[in-house]
Amino acid sequence: MKGKKYVDALKKYDKTKQYDMGEAIEKAIEMATAKFDETLELHVKLGVDTRHADQQVRGVVVLPNGTGKTVRVLVIAKGAKADEAQAAGADYVGAEEYIEKITKQNWFEFDVLITTPDMMGLVGRMGKILGPKGLMPNPKSGTVTMDVTKAISDIKAGKVEYRVDKQSICHVIFGKVSFGKDKLLENVTTIMDALIKAKPASAKGTYLKSVAIATTMGPGVKVAYKA
Repeated sequence: MKGKKYVDALKKYDKTKQYDMGEAIEKAIEMATAKFDETLELHVKLGVDTRHADQQVRGVVVLPNGTGKTVRVLVIAKGAKADEAQAAGADYVGAEEYIEKITKQNWFEFDVLITTPDMMGLVGRMGKILGPKGLMPNPKSGTVTMDVTKAISDIKAGKVEYRVDKQSICHVIFGKVSFGKDKLLENVTTIMDALIKAKPASAKGTYLKSVAIATTMGPGVKVAYKA
């Protein structure tokens, strides 16, 4: 059963209508009735076949106004790179001791894991634990890198990753209700531009199949989007 607030929210918009992005954001904000500052999510169904390696859409983008979330960063590195990570503001820095904490104590007090290429041998062994949680570092998302300072500052500034799931849908957060329409529109436009640029050459037919946005607790609002 959906709560009364959710049911009331549904009355505020036309479920069958496609709104332009600015209007859709206004509707989503209007329907955000939770007592906390709700997060907004973008859901885009793409015309790609994820069974083919050349149609995997994945990348990262730094949102101009951040995500509104405090992101805890763990860096697995040694020596000078560990010192660099510490100086750049990583929340946790170390090597074997953190690998042990994750594997033996089921410790997950972090949101993003960054590592240097030389440590991937150790980190890779945790693939079965990190993979399902979406925490496995990857060079494409900038989380396997020698430039740990840039990786940390990008993430803290509001870097988000987009990637298609098995249903060919990208789910990306783009801010909080408290940001207001203009900042949210700027953030979501940045993501949409990145998705359009990432269109695989082998993708045929309509690329943007459907676009919708929703707040944490609110219903989805359909968006009319012309690429």
